[in-house]
Amino acid sequence: MAIVDSRIVGQSRSSKLFYACVRVLVSGLCRSLLRLRVVGLENVPKTGAFVFAPTHRSTIDIPVASAATRRRMRFMGKDSIWKIKIIGKTMSALGAFPVTRGSADLEALKRCIAVLNGGEPLVMFPEGTRHFGPEVQPLFDGAAYVAFKTGVPIIPAGISGTEDVMRSGSKIIRFKKCRMVIGKPLTAEVPDGGRASREQIAELTLTLQVELQKLLDEANRLIS
Repeated sequence: MAIVDSRIVGQSRSSKLFYACVRVLVSGLCRSLLRLRVVGLENVPKTGAFVFAPTHRSTIDIPVASAATRRRMRFMGKDSIWKIKIIGKTMSALGAFPVTRGSADLEALKRCIAVLNGGEPLVMFPEGTRHFGPEVQPLFDGAAYVAFKTGVPIIPAGISGTEDVMRSGSKIIRFKKCRMVIGKPLTAEVPDGGRASREQIAELTLTLQVELQKLLDEANRLIS
C-alpha cells in the first residue's frame, strides 16, 4: 500500500471533518475527566509540517497529544489494522498510516518522511515504547533523522499523569489529572548536500532528550 494513496492517508474532506469532530470530543473529555492542562501551546506551529515528540508513559498519550493543536497529526499504526476496510478508513481519518509490522525501520522512516513532505504534522514518541517513572529513557534517532531529512522542526513535550490513568496491560481508565508542557521548537539545519552525519543526528537526539527531561520534570511539578 502506497503512502500516497488517499484511501490510506485519509486526505478527503470527509476524513478531515471526521477527525475534527472526534478531536473536539476527545480533547473535551481529556480536559474534563483528566483535568488536562496544556502549557506552551504557542510553541506549536500553526502551519507547515513538524514532528511532535512527546514523552511516552501510556496509551492515553495519543489522545492527550491531540490537545496540542486543532490540526490533524499523523502517527504510525500496524498495517494489519487496514485489512478490515471500515476500521482502516476510520484509523486513516484519525491520522494513522500503516507500517508493516516487523519491517525494517527504514520503511517506517520513509513513510514518516512522506507524511512530513506532504505538509502534515507527525507524532513520534522518541522513547519508542512506553516507559515508566520520571526519567526520560535514551531516545531512538528516528525523530532527529526525519527532521534532518525534511528540514521540519521538532516540538518536544512532556506528558505527566497518564501513567496513572491507564497502566500498561490494564484496560481500566482511572480519572487522574494530567499535564502536558510543550517546549520551544528544535531546528534541524539540513546540511549542504542534504545529508546529516551520524554525529549530527546523535547530537540532536541528545539535545531532544535533555529538553524532554526538563519538560517532563515541569509537567510532574505542575501535577503535584
